[in-house]
Amino acid sequence: MTRQIKYNEAILEATDQAMELDPRIYLMGLGVPDPKGIFGTLDGLAKKYGPNRVMDMPTSENAMTGIGIGSAIGGMRPIMTHQRVDFFLLALDQLINNAAKWHYMFGGEMTAPIVIRLIIGRGWGQGPQHSQSLQSFFAHIPGLKVVMPSNPYDAKGLLLSAVEDNNPVVYLEHRWLHGVFGEVPKEMYRVPIGKAKIVRPGTDVTLVACSHMVLEAYRAAKWLEEDGVSVEIIDVRSVKPLDKETILTSLQKTGRLVVADPDWKFVGFSSEILAVGVEEGFSFLKCAPARIAYPDRLCPTSWALANHFYPTAKEIAFEVLKMMGKKVKAQIYFEEIMKQFSKESMDVPSKEFTGPF
Repeated sequence: MTRQIKYNEAILEATDQAMELDPRIYLMGLGVPDPKGIFGTLDGLAKKYGPNRVMDMPTSENAMTGIGIGSAIGGMRPIMTHQRVDFFLLALDQLINNAAKWHYMFGGEMTAPIVIRLIIGRGWGQGPQHSQSLQSFFAHIPGLKVVMPSNPYDAKGLLLSAVEDNNPVVYLEHRWLHGVFGEVPKEMYRVPIGKAKIVRPGTDVTLVACSHMVLEAYRAAKWLEEDGVSVEIIDVRSVKPLDKETILTSLQKTGRLVVADPDWKFVGFSSEILAVGVEEGFSFLKCAPARIAYPDRLCPTSWALANHFYPTAKEIAFEVLKMMGKKVKAQIYFEEIMKQFSKESMDVPSKEFTGPF
């Protein structure tokens, strides 16, 4: 019988297996030994490995990140966890000016193998200070690798690859994904950093998505299939390095490109995907590409505003239908979207987001 576990359990299992295999790996972060185990991703590890390998830290993010990087340079392999990406912004000096540059500054002779686990995304009215994603920000920095698993299988495999990588890796996990379940082998395995995954094959439109938006893309693709539109979904998994080859191969087949990114549209990751499509796949394009992302405003706290801020599967379906020239059905989706905005809060995970996909 195939085993299915949740996303947070996959992260826990990967961390446990890595720590059991390599005594150089240790955990550090605000609330790491907490009984709740940071959304269940670290349950029981403090008891199993003790305070020398599972360490709480004071609210001094920059200093503690410096200690973590220093230990990585000295031969350890730390995993630093922050319960919100926003808290880690206090440590950007250490990440950008030290960890990201260390390998380059010493001619490839020294490394800083640290994993920074950051929890991202919307939910429950957390507002502008606790709802950011920032993948494009981290991916902009040379020397950093950035991964965004969308399902339990990739959550485990990418974390194991990240802890074994000699480069600093930023591991971004959306809080709405922790309860999603899927098939995950018990044994250790690795998902290669820098390789995208075709989640659903199609022939009409290439839909590139990351993190939580992969689930929205999957829902949209199922609806669009009923309208005769075949959507190929690419889960980038790794924002940097980016698997351009998989995207361009798909674009050559479909001729149409849509990007769904849980981040701001302006100078965002979606902009980079469109640039790849236009610069390197212009001859494949049958029409202008499209992006589904956040507007250039701060994330709202009120659900009445959040309903208008965060795009969903219906917005994706709307853009694809417009692209395919199905204006009548697109208008129906638009009207459904407007009605949905005023009904009730959409700032909670949908019950449909349980998996597998």
